Amino acid sequence: MGHLSTHVLDTAHGCPAAGMAVTLQRLDGDAAVTLQSLLLNADGRADGPLLDAAAMAVGRYRLLFAVAPYFRARGVVLPEPPFFDSVTLDFGIADAAGHYHVPLLVSPWSYSSYRGS
Repeated sequence: MGHLSTHVLDTAHGCPAAGMAVTLQRLDGDAAVTLQSLLLNADGRADGPLLDAAAMAVGRYRLLFAVAPYFRARGVVLPEPPFFDSVTLDFGIADAAGHYHVPLLVSPWSYSSYRGS
């Protein structure tokens, strides 16, 4: 059964990015349809799958991570405008029965992502 999940680690503080706002969108041509918006839990994860087996579909998707608001809430002094206000990850789901995990490692000055397991 397919599903989509994410996990965000705050590499500046060495901890999960608890409370970071995340938005999931489905991309359709030039249009982006928001499927859900949420806050990450204490472990830096969504409380459930972003897409469960019933909602999984082949297509293009986008995850938007509200990086600057998260770091400001942690007391980090950022310039205006911040280097990264949000991190946008566009990715494709080619197998609706597959497990897609999109982790993000982030600081105010850098980020990386990969297809996790």
